[in-house]
Amino acid sequence: MPFVLDASVAGPWILADEPSEAAARIAHRLLSEDALVPALWWYEVRNLLVVCERRGRLERSESDLFLSRLADYPILVDAEVDWDAAMRLARRHQLTVYDASYLELAIRSRVQLATLDVALQRAAGKEGVDLAA
Repeated sequence: MPFVLDASVAGPWILADEPSEAAARIAHRLLSEDALVPALWWYEVRNLLVVCERRGRLERSESDLFLSRLADYPILVDAEVDWDAAMRLARRHQLTVYDASYLELAIRSRVQLATLDVALQRAAGKEGVDLAA
């Protein structure tokens, strides 16, 4: 069954000093399940990599390799964000609109949400969205 994948999960996949059992479990799910993401997911992941390069946490070659590996995962971009719903969710739960777009996608798709973001986890719970483990 597909699930929505928040960009917060990708950090521990590349940053050795930020291990996460939850992120590892979610990566394992990608071996047999599709992940749904809003288009901004790829921007967020790339931004994370560039920021880590600037801070000396990653080499450019590591970022490039990571992106090529990510391309092999079944990550499906959903371009149909209901921005009105995302705005309502952002306001209701004091989320960024970026984070609310993941929640909106999970609600609309009726699937679990994979996130390490505590505020987004809390909002998902209040909206009746199950968290991926």
